[in-house]
Amino acid sequence: MEIVFLCTLVLMMVIALSSGFPVAFALPGSAIATIVLAATCGYFFAGDPSAYFAQDGPTEWMTAGITNFRSLYWEVERDTLIAIPLFVFMGIMLERSRIAEDLLVAMARLFGPVPGGLGISVVFVGALLAATTGILGATVIAMGLISLPAMLRNNYSKPLATGTICASGTLGQIIPPSIVLIILADQLSNAADQASTLRKAEYKAFTGEFSLPTQLDIVSASAGDMFMGALVPGLILVSLYMLYILIRAITKPGTAPPVPYEGKYDRNFAISIALSLVPPLTLIFVVLGSIILGIATVNQAGAIGAVGAIIMAGYRLTDGKRGQYLPTILATCSIAVVLVLNNNFNLNVKNVSTNRDLIGVIVAAAAVLVFVIALVWSCWRTYKINDTLVSVMVDTAKTTSMVFIILIGAAMLTSAFRAFGGEELVREFLTSLPGGFWTQFLVVMLVIFLLGFFLDFIEIAVVVVPIVAPILLSDPSANITAVWLGVMIGLNIQTSFLTPPFGFALFYLRGVAPPEVRTTHIYKGAVAFIMLQLAGLAIAGYFPSLVNYMPNRTHLTAETAPPPVNPKLQLCIEEHLFGYYDENQDGLLQSINQARSLNLNSLPEALQKSLNSSFDSANQTFENVESVKLTSAILEQFKDNYQPLHTQVRSIQTSIRKLKQELKNQQDNLDRVSRREQPTEQQLEKLESDISRTQELIEEAERNIPAQWEEQRNQYLELAKNDQVARSNYRRGVDEAYEPLRVVRILLVDLEPLQALESVFEGLDQVINSEEAETAMEIIKQKESDFSEIEGVSHIKSLLSKSRRALKGDSPDRDKALQLLNESKEAFNQELVWRVQAADNLLPGLNTYNNAIYDSVGLRLQKRLPVNIATEVASCLSHHKDISVHF
Repeated sequence: MEIVFLCTLVLMMVIALSSGFPVAFALPGSAIATIVLAATCGYFFAGDPSAYFAQDGPTEWMTAGITNFRSLYWEVERDTLIAIPLFVFMGIMLERSRIAEDLLVAMARLFGPVPGGLGISVVFVGALLAATTGILGATVIAMGLISLPAMLRNNYSKPLATGTICASGTLGQIIPPSIVLIILADQLSNAADQASTLRKAEYKAFTGEFSLPTQLDIVSASAGDMFMGALVPGLILVSLYMLYILIRAITKPGTAPPVPYEGKYDRNFAISIALSLVPPLTLIFVVLGSIILGIATVNQAGAIGAVGAIIMAGYRLTDGKRGQYLPTILATCSIAVVLVLNNNFNLNVKNVSTNRDLIGVIVAAAAVLVFVIALVWSCWRTYKINDTLVSVMVDTAKTTSMVFIILIGAAMLTSAFRAFGGEELVREFLTSLPGGFWTQFLVVMLVIFLLGFFLDFIEIAVVVVPIVAPILLSDPSANITAVWLGVMIGLNIQTSFLTPPFGFALFYLRGVAPPEVRTTHIYKGAVAFIMLQLAGLAIAGYFPSLVNYMPNRTHLTAETAPPPVNPKLQLCIEEHLFGYYDENQDGLLQSINQARSLNLNSLPEALQKSLNSSFDSANQTFENVESVKLTSAILEQFKDNYQPLHTQVRSIQTSIRKLKQELKNQQDNLDRVSRREQPTEQQLEKLESDISRTQELIEEAERNIPAQWEEQRNQYLELAKNDQVARSNYRRGVDEAYEPLRVVRILLVDLEPLQALESVFEGLDQVINSEEAETAMEIIKQKESDFSEIEGVSHIKSLLSKSRRALKGDSPDRDKALQLLNESKEAFNQELVWRVQAADNLLPGLNTYNNAIYDSVGLRLQKRLPVNIATEVASCLSHHKDISVHF
């Protein structure tokens, strides 16, 4: 019966959507109505409202839907969607202030004399509009109104002109910052969590281990990751469009003739081009650049874009009037002042410690005040001129409300779909397909492509993605990233929106095209660009590094980058370092031997011993590397023959697990029928026959497991264990080789803080002798805190602490306190003497040694990866690797 109500749910949704009922109400309405219907039928026909639900009951699923409602708004951590109104506002403001139109005119003047130049300009401006608006309809309509008349007036082929505009408009689905990417990131982050749970359950079922190793877990996606992942594929699409138009214009000049510029290429021309191009390009580069460089989050970048759009609209709407650029100049100068101050002063108010920094903070505050004045001035202009600000805010509110209401409705629909076992049915269907992951992926992409004819991107992203994404992401044989899956879905939706006869972009353009442009022209023009988009989709699918590299690089080079000791980075770091060792082993050995010859007598005996031991560990590195290479080669050679067997057996075992679950359900059903009803003999025979048949299937499946499986599995586990032991020995060895050097350098590099502590002991003996015990204890405690920030002086601090505690109690022992104070003074003097002596005699040699090994033997213990190594590791992590053999 669950399937009946699942079909009812889908049917109700289809009828509601096809009848024109608002999507925001069709989705939750279908869900609530079906849940109520199932609960009512269960109550009257089975005596249990939960009877026709796959699991739990109507109360739990209604609660789950409400929880999904709340999570969209009340979860503090879930702030991805905040960026949507900011980017929508930015795009609409740039469009209403006619900056986009100025951009197209300027590009047409610049590239018009080139064959196909006007079409190339349309693609370029379409990409920029996509980067600002991110809304399919808005971009296509704007481009149709602005550029189509100009292209037709200059004798462009109608199919080429309309195809160019439609294709350029759909770039809003994939060029960041795109609303599609933000919504996909939000949905995929939840899908990644579900996929991680599925993968952990599979790992536990197959291996018996409760904890999934970090390096085998799912890689999730944030909105910033999606922006970075879509950047290169988006640029590839733009390049393909431009290249096609250029080739078409050269091979068939009549379809895209050059448009000569009738004016003069003089200073005024250069100024007008600069004023049209530089501001919007700067805004886009600042928004995306702040995300790429890790300076701002996606939400902060959206705020930057919205503020920048207001300031730009402020001068564009007052074109030709006195003081047109004054607010912009004030804003630009104030930003420049803040940037200069930030590079030369400490502007963190909490950390201001000098008058110089205080002056910097005051000047920066004044600059910020000037910027606020410029922003308010620009807001006032956009408010007073043509009521632009109000109309932009109203449209932003409408668009954002539509997105959020659909998100809420889709959350309820997804809960209902799961309530009737829909997710499990989809999983069983996909996993039963021959061909593994790639067959599943192609089927899902085909379904999304067909749905793109009828549903907008929001419905697809929030209805389909939560159902299919966890299944695809959890598959360890492909081990895809959420970013790659999201970009592929975005490209797919973009293609379906362009495909005749139902593509949304075609209808949007048809609505604003002049009568002489027929629908067949639009369809014919779209075909070539569909081929180009499919080529772009294939390129991104075949070369996943094009998608994954930029998010990885941004992540590994940001201020918040994980340290090199992070488990997920180890294999890629070792791949880089082992090649480095092969090329530089002689030089590294020479540096180790030179360090071993250093005179360590100025160090305490314990540090001498640890440093000498570290030199031995450093020498051992190369033997450990060879051991890793050997065990890894043996494992990979064995894996080539073992992998097909592993895949076959795991598939059989998965089927056995499903059969055992089915058997349990059949037995539970038999028990329930026997207890609650009065079954006929035929009913009991039928149930018992089903149980027997399932048991036979389980036994047959177990017999299909090859006889050599256990032996081969154990051999693989032994080889994998050997490889892991070898890698653990290498990692422990390099850590032991570098840690003592790191500690000694910390003790010797900066002696000024330690030397400054010499004054701490001044007058303490008088305090102990003359002050009240409580007062003396408080003073000594304050002195103890001065030692907390200095490495290697815990023994001195400990003696001071013992001196303080000697004064504790009803009968303070001042003599003992003085004795311990003198011991701490002596310990401090000895510490200072050897550190000064070692800093003069030993530190230069240790620094030379550190420079030789810090990015190789000592790499794991650095705070961050050097940029050159981070880029190589990012490239290594960008490839999808089959990890199914670990399950």
